[in-house]
Amino acid sequence: MTRPADPAIDEAATPSRARSARALVQAVRWRTGLCQADFARIFHIDLTLLEDLEHGDARPDAALTAYLRVIDHAPDVVRAALGRAHS
Repeated sequence: MTRPADPAIDEAATPSRARSARALVQAVRWRTGLCQADFARIFHIDLTLLEDLEHGDARPDAALTAYLRVIDHAPDVVRAALGRAHS
């Protein structure tokens, strides 16, 4: 079975700045040092969706893309905010 090409995020970006959805998701998670299950649990992302995103079988919508970028920029702030929301 052949997989479709991993779609780019920011398709309007110049080719040198375009980034695949798969690469974005993997890079953000890897920089946190978390496994998929822990990343999904801590940041309240469906594990099946996360797995599909990292395999290139799904594409994040604009809201999830923005959320991933916030996590990448300030993971501890996001964790703290989520912790307060569930307290």
